[in-house]
Amino acid sequence: MAHAAPTAHRRHRPRTSADVDHTSRNSLIRALALGLVYGVWAAFIKRQMGPVDAGNVFYGILCGALFAACMFALARVGPRLKREVHAAAYGVFAGIAAGYLHSLTNSSVLRATGIGLAVGAGVGIVAFYRYYTRED
Repeated sequence: MAHAAPTAHRRHRPRTSADVDHTSRNSLIRALALGLVYGVWAAFIKRQMGPVDAGNVFYGILCGALFAACMFALARVGPRLKREVHAAAYGVFAGIAAGYLHSLTNSSVLRATGIGLAVGAGVGIVAFYRYYTRED
């Protein structure tokens, strides 16, 4: 009956400032990495098969920096929100980001809006499920 053996209880220790610094550093690195990917993607779409010039590079850096700043702010403020609002914030952010990238392809505004709404609803539902199942 080894599968029924009791396990040792984990000891909970209070959070220290080093834990908070480590968490903020991880969220900053994650936001910068995603911002880099978003910026490169936006610059690639904006280029539209033409030569790479300084305007495309600056556009990619600007889009990536804005994306990373919003992502970092959401990662810092989000855990203090209720789970519904937290999930909705991530859904809105993902919907706006995806809709904007799709609008760069010169398709219709309605199609970009539809893509943004679909992505935002999907991310919001998945985020709500994640926060609901991992509730304290």
